[in-house]
Amino acid sequence: MTDKEILDLYKSGQRELAFKEIVDSYSERLYWHVRRFLCSHEDTDDLLQEIFIKIWTSLPTFRGESQLYTWIYRIATNESLNFLQKQKIRAALRFEDITARLDEKIDEDTGVSGDEAQKALMKAMSRLPSKQKTVFIMRWFDDLSYEDISEILGTSVGALKASYHFAQEKIRAEIEKYLK
Repeated sequence: MTDKEILDLYKSGQRELAFKEIVDSYSERLYWHVRRFLCSHEDTDDLLQEIFIKIWTSLPTFRGESQLYTWIYRIATNESLNFLQKQKIRAALRFEDITARLDEKIDEDTGVSGDEAQKALMKAMSRLPSKQKTVFIMRWFDDLSYEDISEILGTSVGALKASYHFAQEKIRAEIEKYLK
């Protein structure tokens, strides 16, 4: 079902059916989008439930000024970044190293294959500043255009291209260090 058909269902009063279609259409894509931020299946499952609740409660305010999928990705991205920020604050209050904790989650996670290159990539991504990480995930993994990312993040295409370039360079350097 297309986003337009989903919105038409919602506007015609079939809200629960429209939401079911959103969940059916976006669950898998959002799972992997969020998972790349959080590096943990359990955290992703928990946050995904919260994201769908936020989509449900916010759907009445969707004005159609953007595409439905960019609006949904904006919610998922913001919730993921908020989750990571809370994790960083909690780690700081406990005097923990958040990077070491993320590395531990990557190593323990059964969803990440034993492939060392994949683990190195995940660990390198976890060290990126949040803006670069966000742009890298959306461009590299989600295969979104710079224009779509610009709409989701509210940032210029030029700034996104620069962030993506810097992210690639940092990831390349991290992976080279890790694989030596």
